[in-house]
Amino acid sequence: MLHNVMQYLDNKKSFEHVSAHCDIPCKIYDPINAQIAVLTIIRMVDLLTELEQKGVNTLADQAELQRLISQKEEHGIVVKKEITTIWGDYIKAPQLEAYPELHELTHSIMLLSSKAKQGIDKEASLQLLEKVNRFADIFWASKGVKTYTATCPYPPQQQVVYPDLKAS
Repeated sequence: MLHNVMQYLDNKKSFEHVSAHCDIPCKIYDPINAQIAVLTIIRMVDLLTELEQKGVNTLADQAELQRLISQKEEHGIVVKKEITTIWGDYIKAPQLEAYPELHELTHSIMLLSSKAKQGIDKEASLQLLEKVNRFADIFWASKGVKTYTATCPYPPQQQVVYPDLKAS
């Protein structure tokens, strides 16, 4: 019923539609989505390189090429969105005082994410992972949570910073 009333009002006098990550704030932040997005970028670069080395240019190969590039692009956007959300909504003066590198680190993540999106550059993607891992390490340290580094159990099997939730 309430929905119908709101729909009726919206039809008569349209309300501005808004969306937000968490301007309440919900305090639910975790850099793992950015880390997984970078791993996906690295994996897409690996698959694109394999496709290039295959040397076959069938219609199916072209379709796969498009899908791989599309996913690499989308995950580059995810990295930026996740990092800027944490940086903008969670990072405040106490974190900046404790970790003065945060502004430069965040900026370098944005630049490297763009570079990873613009080309098929494994080195840029690995550098991006290094920066996002550093961001994750700082994020968890700011919450008093210890971290550890381990190789992710799936391709591209890179080193990732994880929170040690058992130690907290």
